[in-house]
Amino acid sequence: MQTPPHDFRLGVDLGGTKIEIAALAADNTPQLRHRVPTPAGYDATVRAIAELVRETEAKLGGRGSVGIGIPGVISPATGLVKNANSIALNGHTFDRDISALLAREVRVENDANCFALSEAVDGAGVGANCVFGVIIGTGCGGGVVINGKVLRGRHHITGEWGHTPLPWPQDDERPGTLCWCGHRNCMETYVSGPGLAMSCDGPDARDAHGVVARAVAGDARAQLALNRHADRLARGLAVVVNILDPDVIVLGGGLSNLDHLYAEVPKLMAGYVFSDFVHTPIVRNLHGDSSGVRGAAWLWPAPG
Repeated sequence: MQTPPHDFRLGVDLGGTKIEIAALAADNTPQLRHRVPTPAGYDATVRAIAELVRETEAKLGGRGSVGIGIPGVISPATGLVKNANSIALNGHTFDRDISALLAREVRVENDANCFALSEAVDGAGVGANCVFGVIIGTGCGGGVVINGKVLRGRHHITGEWGHTPLPWPQDDERPGTLCWCGHRNCMETYVSGPGLAMSCDGPDARDAHGVVARAVAGDARAQLALNRHADRLARGLAVVVNILDPDVIVLGGGLSNLDHLYAEVPKLMAGYVFSDFVHTPIVRNLHGDSSGVRGAAWLWPAPG
């Protein structure tokens, strides 16, 4: 199925609670941005994305290329979605289903890869040869961009840092919390928002927003939870530096707004990295919650 020349690029960011679409002109100027709640069920989600594309094209009076970021990947072995924490996507031919509804080729990429691509091209990682983008929010993921190109890997799992085990575990961190993926001790169970909340308030806690306010107010338990969270993040990122040695690490997701991470994590990380000096910058994203949808749009070349 060939795609005719397009008038603009459309990026779609599929999340667990919302679907966002953005249209970018040839010079990357945003032309339109809109979001809707993510419906329940796979079929409804696919139809909602197709309808968003059609509505956007009708408003702009043209045809767009379509790139979509999802919280998983398309398996190169089966063509089915795998590893999505939005589990309704798993096991489906998502890219082919969307393409059939829109009668054109659609490019689908992991949402963390889209985030990393956006920040590498003209965001907080601009000018760096190797960018590691980290999303720490409801879940935890990562993406790698080398010289402006997403590194997908043989199995399309490059950057799946959230499902590697917490390194250098302490005694009270063993055997670790059971992750939705079926393994214990995954980084996601420690450094995601729910992971931070659980470390402060126990296994039934899911909301990390109040932890920071309580810590500022002098709550010793909340302060300890933030300190442990920073150390765990440092340990996990130290392994990334040991293997990949990126030029910059860019943080995204809701927990990227925790100001203390940018001062504390680099200092803590230095104690774990196998080097005589550690100068890896850890920086806040530039484009906020627009990064994922911008990166999805950039899965296609500019029109013209």
